[in-house]
Amino acid sequence: MLGNVGVWTFAFDGQPASRVREAAAEIEELGYGAIWYGEGFGRDTVGQAWLLLSATRQVTVASGIANIAFRDPITQAAAARTLGEAFPGRYLLGLGGHRVDDTIHKLDGYPVPAVAKAVSTMSDYLAAMDAVPAHSPSAQPAVRRVLAALGPKMLSLAAERTWGAHPYFVPVEHTRQARAIMGPDAFLGVEQAVVLDTDADRARQIATAHVTAYVTMAPHQLANVRRMGFGDDDLVGGPSRRLVDAIVAHGDAEVIRGRVRQHLEAGADHVAIQVLTADPTALPDREWRELAPALLDVAGTRPPAAGHRR
Repeated sequence: MLGNVGVWTFAFDGQPASRVREAAAEIEELGYGAIWYGEGFGRDTVGQAWLLLSATRQVTVASGIANIAFRDPITQAAAARTLGEAFPGRYLLGLGGHRVDDTIHKLDGYPVPAVAKAVSTMSDYLAAMDAVPAHSPSAQPAVRRVLAALGPKMLSLAAERTWGAHPYFVPVEHTRQARAIMGPDAFLGVEQAVVLDTDADRARQIATAHVTAYVTMAPHQLANVRRMGFGDDDLVGGPSRRLVDAIVAHGDAEVIRGRVRQHLEAGADHVAIQVLTADPTALPDREWRELAPALLDVAGTRPPAAGHRR
C-alpha cells in the first residue's frame, strides 16, 4: 500500500549505505507511504531497492525509474522476481529511460545509445520481460509495474499493459489529462518537486535551476511542457516564472500541502514529493520531517477515489 503521499529522491546515491538505511527507516517512521528513487550512475536500481527494502519493514520501495537502456529484459525480470519474493508486496518496479530518436544520449558525458521509438520499445520490453522463464520461487503477489509516461500514447500503454503510470516533472493539469486518458482504474503516481523555504527569492532560484536543467538536457521533458501549453515565451532565455511555478511548489508547508491536494483532486492516486535544496547531494531530512504532518494530514483526510487501484 503506497498511501497518498511518498518521498522521491536522487540524494541516496551520494550517501554511504549506512546513512541510506537510517534515512529510509526514518521516512517510514514519519509515515510516508513510499520511497521512490531515480537511477543514473549512482547505485544501480536493483542494489538500491535491496538496500532500502532491507532497512524498512512495511513502506513500499519504488524505482522511479529503472532505466531499460541499462539492462536487458531477462536481467530486469529476474531481479524483479527476486525482490518481490524476498519482500512480498513491497517492491514497485517503475520502468523508463527509453530513447525517442536515433541520437546518442549522454549522461555525465557517458554515451548511452538510442534504442528506438519510445512506445514500441517499451511495449517490446514488457513483452520480453513477460516471456522470461522462471526457475526460482515466484513473487507472491507478483511485482507491480508502472511506466514513466508523459504523452498520450505512453499513458495509454501504461494503463493497458501495466499497473499504471509515474509521470515526472509535470504540472497539475497534466495529472488531470493523464487521468482522463488512462481511465478510472489505472494507478497514477505523480512526482512533485518542492522547495520548503519561505524566502521567495531563494526558493525560486532553487526551483529555476531544477527546471532549467530538465528543459535544456531532457528533450522528452521539453516536448511535454510544450505539449502542456508552454511556448517560447516560457522557454527561450530561461524558464519563465509561470513554468517554474507550475512545475515546482515552493513556500511553506501549507503551500506544498495545497499542491499535493491539487494533484489528488485532479485524479492522482499518489504524489511523491521531491524536496529540492541548495545542495542536491545532501539528504533533506529536515524538510521531510517538517512536511510530514501537513502532507500526511491531507492524505489522511482524502479517501481513495472510487475505482482507483491501490
